[in-house]
Amino acid sequence: MKRNIKVYETTLGGRPLSVEFGRVANLANGSAMVRYGDTTVLATATASSSPREGIDFFPLSVDYEEKMYSVGKIPGGFVKREGRPSEKAILNARLIDRPMRPMFPNGFFNEVQLIIQVMSVEQDNAPESIAITAASIALAVSDIPFEATVAGVVVGFVDGEYVINPTVDQMERSRLNLTVAGTEEAIVMVEAGADILTEEEVLEGIMFGHDAIKELVKFIDNIRSEIGKEKMVVPEIVVNEELKEKVYAFAYDRMNQSVRLHGKKERSKACDLVKKELLEALSEEYPDDTKAIIGFYKKIEKETVRKLIINENVRPDGRAHEEIRAIECETSLLARTHGSALFTRGLTQALTITSVGALSEAQRIDGLGVEESKRYMHHYNFPPFSVGETGFMRGPNRRAIGHGALAERALVPVLPSEEEFPYAIRLVSEIVTCNGSSSQASICGSSMSLMDAGVPIKAPVAGIAMGLMQVEDKIAILSDIQGLEDFMGDMDFKAAGTKEGITAIQMDIKIDGLSRELLENALEQARKGRLHILNEMDKEISEARDEMSQYAPRVFSMQIHPDKIRDVIGPGGKVITKITTECDVKIEITDEGLVLITAVDGKGGEEARKRVEAIVKDIEVGEVYTGKIVRIMKFGAFVELLPGKDGMCHISQLDSKRIEKIEDHFKVGDQITVKVTEIDKQGRVNLSRKVLLKDTEEKKTEVTKAEEKKSEEA
Repeated sequence: MKRNIKVYETTLGGRPLSVEFGRVANLANGSAMVRYGDTTVLATATASSSPREGIDFFPLSVDYEEKMYSVGKIPGGFVKREGRPSEKAILNARLIDRPMRPMFPNGFFNEVQLIIQVMSVEQDNAPESIAITAASIALAVSDIPFEATVAGVVVGFVDGEYVINPTVDQMERSRLNLTVAGTEEAIVMVEAGADILTEEEVLEGIMFGHDAIKELVKFIDNIRSEIGKEKMVVPEIVVNEELKEKVYAFAYDRMNQSVRLHGKKERSKACDLVKKELLEALSEEYPDDTKAIIGFYKKIEKETVRKLIINENVRPDGRAHEEIRAIECETSLLARTHGSALFTRGLTQALTITSVGALSEAQRIDGLGVEESKRYMHHYNFPPFSVGETGFMRGPNRRAIGHGALAERALVPVLPSEEEFPYAIRLVSEIVTCNGSSSQASICGSSMSLMDAGVPIKAPVAGIAMGLMQVEDKIAILSDIQGLEDFMGDMDFKAAGTKEGITAIQMDIKIDGLSRELLENALEQARKGRLHILNEMDKEISEARDEMSQYAPRVFSMQIHPDKIRDVIGPGGKVITKITTECDVKIEITDEGLVLITAVDGKGGEEARKRVEAIVKDIEVGEVYTGKIVRIMKFGAFVELLPGKDGMCHISQLDSKRIEKIEDHFKVGDQITVKVTEIDKQGRVNLSRKVLLKDTEEKKTEVTKAEEKKSEEA
């Protein structure tokens, strides 16, 4: 059978991008093999033939599959096949999901699955840089309804210039790692880590990325016009106008009063009462329409909240649009941890704990990129009790992994280098109470926890969650949104940074998109809020403590010549094993000669450092050592001057008097003081005890003569 293969080509970031159709995956609703240089991803979009029964939400799933063969690796472990997705794969799946989900039409409840399989990787053309676009292409040519064409790019900021899809070398030098997704008209998703950039620099990067997105959208639209399938018909939503009118008549005014209650518990209780009374009032007349009644109830709740904010400039808890909830900061809550801090903003509380350890405890990364390990890890936990609910505790879900990654990204720019602080660092943010903005609370708590642990960060970092609500031509930008405003709003925009600039951004839009002007206003309002939060944090702690916790390990670092590494290790590892055992330390040595000694207490670490220094120190003629006799021969005694380094003291040099038999005067294990008199061409070290004894006797004679002279003069 002859296949109808079509290929479309363009350029992106100055490199060729091609899209192939018809060769593989032809039973999916839509598929595309996208090549970017030597990087290849297969994107497929598949939908069920009919909606799932009894659901009122859109069941979209996105999977980003990392195949180890794409970089010529065999998976590790016993099974030798890909297992559960890595954290990076989960984060990439979220990056695809977030701009795609709002683009499906209301009322479309068929199951849709997007699978992006990474099949070949050229490191300079990262697969994640084209994953959003590849998924959009698969949807564009499918019969799955999709309301707007979306594309995505990565933007770097290298040597003062913005770059689309930076290479590995460029990304290492970039002060910005920004993923932007959007339509031809507007931006719909932003994810960024920044090296303390100004709001203007980040904004320009976003707009630079949007310019590239516009060209990609045109490219995709051209493909769709040529080979795209006719879209499925979305069933029209039939509204029971009579029922709607009765629900609104009964519940609207009650709800309008309930959402004005400032306390979360009081407001929730009042709204639940409205719902209960509504169902009781209409259940007899409409026994089969409970789901429709609840649907209208939710619409009323959303409408009343939004109109309250837009028309009356009043938020559910009584705050003004730019007002931040009350903040409390505490540190050193947990005695035995290395650092701890509790950040409270309104009802939201993040308790973050810092642990430091040896660099060998850094996380190993077995992925598709060039990064092999990372010394800084941030984990975010969201137990069900934090929102007053019960639930299963089955480890972090995708949301928790995403929030942890955002907090990690926000703090990376202010962390000290390995040379400044040779430790692995792990932060765990426990969300103990939540009413919105918990990911940003974890950033604030983490910053304080690091300083409490004595980690010398460059500057404190704070995060704030912004919201947006739009009713017709009226718009409200909200600072420090709580849970209800997040759920009812049109934008979730998180910004973190220091007093000087931005370190991380995450933005999702539920409306058609965000204009430059709106984004600029949101960034400026977020900056003001961030500065307020930082000032509140400064009242508790503003810089790293001078001393680390007494329970934190101590790391001693020193640089030795690479040629000396074998001396420190010793034959069969005997020397280094002896030091680690006797001093109760852990020793790591890099190929460049960096020695890191991790000790439970400073005393053991200091002793180990002295021993390593002694090993690598070169023995020189004229130096005096006190060493242990390790071997006795007829002609002399061998003395250990330094660990693993011996010298020979000839029998004639052991004493100022003649010795017939060494064993009559010395035995193995005795400590004697000797002087290095010669190092021959073979590196053999010759010692003398006699010369030191002679010097001592001469000094005694001089002292005696001086005393006799003083006596005569007297």
